[in-house]
Amino acid sequence: MTNKEVVALVLQGGGALGAYQGGAFEALAAGGYCPQWFAGISIGAVNAAIICGNPPGQRVERLRAFWDRVTSGAALPFDPGGFLGPLFADASAKLAAAFGAPGFFRPRLPPPALSWPYPPTDLSLYDESPLRDTLLELVDFDRINAKEMRLSVGAVNVRTGNFQYFDNTTQNIGPDHILASAALPPGFPPIEIEGELYWDGGIVSNTPLQYILDACDQKDDLCVFQIDLFAARGPAPRTLLDVAQREKDIRFSSRTRLNTDLLKRAHKLRAAVKRLAAKLPEELRTDPDWLALDEIGDVAGITIVQLIHRRAAYETLAKDYEFSRATMEDHWNSGHADVTTTLASPQWRARQRPEEDVVIFDCTKDLDKPAS
Repeated sequence: MTNKEVVALVLQGGGALGAYQGGAFEALAAGGYCPQWFAGISIGAVNAAIICGNPPGQRVERLRAFWDRVTSGAALPFDPGGFLGPLFADASAKLAAAFGAPGFFRPRLPPPALSWPYPPTDLSLYDESPLRDTLLELVDFDRINAKEMRLSVGAVNVRTGNFQYFDNTTQNIGPDHILASAALPPGFPPIEIEGELYWDGGIVSNTPLQYILDACDQKDDLCVFQIDLFAARGPAPRTLLDVAQREKDIRFSSRTRLNTDLLKRAHKLRAAVKRLAAKLPEELRTDPDWLALDEIGDVAGITIVQLIHRRAAYETLAKDYEFSRATMEDHWNSGHADVTTTLASPQWRARQRPEEDVVIFDCTKDLDKPAS
């Protein structure tokens, strides 16, 4: 093969669950995989900015500093994996809801009245300015804008409802772009950028995979490590609380496995169109229908590695804002373990770059547990 392969890291949103991505990146870096392109939404954008905004030797250290800081507000008197785990997790989430998370967000006091008008950037239950200070301390935005690595973060335009990606190949990225991607209403306020207001990209789609596929150079092969924080698969609910949690998982999972299966089908059709070009009679080469098909362009080889956080027994509906140190450590270790398992798997070790095809690795899929 003469074409190069671009390695990309796709980071889904999921609040406190984002520590899983930190552990996953630590294992990827230890395994010798250094992505050239990072795409993130919400907490995925925060993690991506910390990685891109630091030299290689400090990336894991700065990620760890961030997660240690935001989980420093709740002490753990017992093992979250024990029978009291769900009770602790729920209490910890309530603490975060009442008092915020250090270096991340704090409640607005007094809270805004429901029917009283406010400036748009004050319309939220929490103040996200602590996260701005944390980003300015832990992220070198000059390094991001030097374009050593590509960074793309997704947000939603409040006025139009359209998705918007901020990409350091086309514009300078600052803390406001990261805050915009993480501004999930009504918890956090919209962020104003160049006269427009933006909310969390997860409102439209919580997974930035499609942006990478649309924006990549089709002449280059692509290897995407997709690290998701919500699993589409899960047990059938047995209580109303289970219903709410299951609905959240499905909504924010963005149907990762379904979308990659559809991608594979579409890619095969594109490859078929490209092969057809060599067989086409000369008189049809100027036919408008053929020209429309021919615009599809080159077809590169795409590898997608799926890594999906799985619900732990102690997790509750509030798992995305449960900022305790013990659960952070558990999420971090789970991400590290899943990447380590994937890189050591026979399927991955036997991997060959695909030619004009899509290959999907789901090496931890067998860890999915049926309902008990």
